[in-house]
Amino acid sequence: MNMWRRLLLATVCGVAVSTIYAAQPILAPMGDDLGLSAGLSGWIVSLAQFGYLIGLILLVPLGDVVADRRRLIAVHLALTAVGMILTAAAPRQWVAFVGLAVAGGFAVVVQTTVAYAASISPPAERGRNIGIVTSGVVVGILGARVVTGMVADLWGWRAVYATLAVLLLGLAVLVVAVLPREESPNRLGEYQQAIVALGGLFSHRILLTRGLTAFFLFASFGTLWSGLSLPLSGAPWHMHETQVGLLGLAGLAGALGAARAGRWADAGRARLASGLALVLLIGSWVATAQLASSLVILIIGIVLLDFAVQVVHVSNQHVLTASFPDHLSSIIGSYMVFYSLGSALGAATTTVLFTAYGWVGSSLLGAGFAVCALAVWATDTRIPFGES
Repeated sequence: MNMWRRLLLATVCGVAVSTIYAAQPILAPMGDDLGLSAGLSGWIVSLAQFGYLIGLILLVPLGDVVADRRRLIAVHLALTAVGMILTAAAPRQWVAFVGLAVAGGFAVVVQTTVAYAASISPPAERGRNIGIVTSGVVVGILGARVVTGMVADLWGWRAVYATLAVLLLGLAVLVVAVLPREESPNRLGEYQQAIVALGGLFSHRILLTRGLTAFFLFASFGTLWSGLSLPLSGAPWHMHETQVGLLGLAGLAGALGAARAGRWADAGRARLASGLALVLLIGSWVATAQLASSLVILIIGIVLLDFAVQVVHVSNQHVLTASFPDHLSSIIGSYMVFYSLGSALGAATTTVLFTAYGWVGSSLLGAGFAVCALAVWATDTRIPFGES
């Protein structure tokens, strides 16, 4: 796979996943406009995550039975755009919720895209290509915060979702025009069996351990990024949306710093890298807890947290795709069920804890999730350190 195709696939992942997380730096104005209290605003992100969960179960298995994942990717991008249009035009909160849920459901195009990248990659380059394509996810989650804040300050939060709709439609056209067609038989008649097979994958120890690690990993990640705008918009910082969004650059720097995670996995060091990254994740919360006293220390914590999350996430996906080469879409979808549930849990609980106990409460919550992730990693004793 050449670099231009990798970049296109990474862009698809980035734009698609940003539809779920774009609300994070604009929770305050979006919640106010839709009539939601601060304690309930986290549900704006959580509803998109629940839509994503449904998509993982019902839509991702299609990637293992359609003849051409490329066309499936284009269709899902277009339907995600429909959800964005609904959200942008929503006159009431329930319409926005429907739009976010629809967009979240079809945003599982990310998993189909990663599976497509894995399927057209030689085995020796699979980790590298997954790492590059997955980096688009992190750029979408973190980089979108910068753009979201700026767009919201200039034209309001609704313009954010209108812009995403345009980008999604443009990418749908590019995917069909630029990417090569897969040479796979059409097995749509086996869709029901693919759904059943998806459930069967949860009996495998390797998926359960990697999945539970991801559940707590992204609960910790969601705790930070879904709750961060609330303390920063109040005393002593009083930041507006653009300033909050700019902190996404710190997270982006940390995540891109983990670009070699795929190469470490190719070299058989996925487990060791994951363990060290999880220790770093716990340490990052010591720094982010200092938000009230120092923005510099907060930024250091953000860089460390996002570096750790990306290392573990890429390592997990490399191990799973190598272990289940005949069920690429389904295994990634199964794994991302844990990711989605964890992200939703972090988003919903951080705003509640912040309302009751301030940022200290949110920080303890995030650190607790990180400790749980490390505990799951430590119990996975059947895989020696020298292996994935």
